[in-house]
Amino acid sequence: MTELLDRSLPKIFVVDDDASLRKSLALVLAQEGLAVSTFNCAEDFLASDPPQTCSCAIVDMHMPGMSGLELQETLARQGITLPIIFLTGYGEFPASVKAIKSGAEDYLVKPVAREKLLLAIHSALAKSEQMLGIADRRQQARQRVQQLTQREREVMQLAINGASAKEIARSLNISYRTVEKHKSSLMRKTGSTNLLDLVKLAAETDLVSGDRSEL
Repeated sequence: MTELLDRSLPKIFVVDDDASLRKSLALVLAQEGLAVSTFNCAEDFLASDPPQTCSCAIVDMHMPGMSGLELQETLARQGITLPIIFLTGYGEFPASVKAIKSGAEDYLVKPVAREKLLLAIHSALAKSEQMLGIADRRQQARQRVQQLTQREREVMQLAINGASAKEIARSLNISYRTVEKHKSSLMRKTGSTNLLDLVKLAAETDLVSGDRSEL
């Protein structure tokens, strides 16, 4: 693996068995102010640390060993959401359709113009940044909900399903005053100011779910 990177920069992974192409892409991308890591095969890329910052991968469709499509499928199974731009020397329509349907950001035939490649990269990085933002919000939501006691989670679940304080008290067999106490505590712990904030928080995490019909 060859690496030209600054951890503060968006990162591009180049996975291609053609050494000259890897080198030329690394230089072009570095000139654009992008951090670059290159790999000569999919297996080496999978053995590296998974991306933690805004990033995308430029992957050769046809490589010895694991193919580009197989790499894409492996990343999906591992839960790694990385925008992929496929490069190929062949204009294979079925392969391109499969790649796009499986979530590839783009499918480009070599040789590809610099401007076209950079356009695809910036589009992929924008998608990566969006996905990271969603992941960050979900993680923060989980952390806030995890601070709640079991009873507070129960009160929150019933509240976001539309139950009034009296209905919550009856459902949980506790007093109205106790419900209000739990609501005040969970609002403080989650940083919420109203019911809408709680609904938004619940939408960001799978820790709270329920159905009004359960009341």
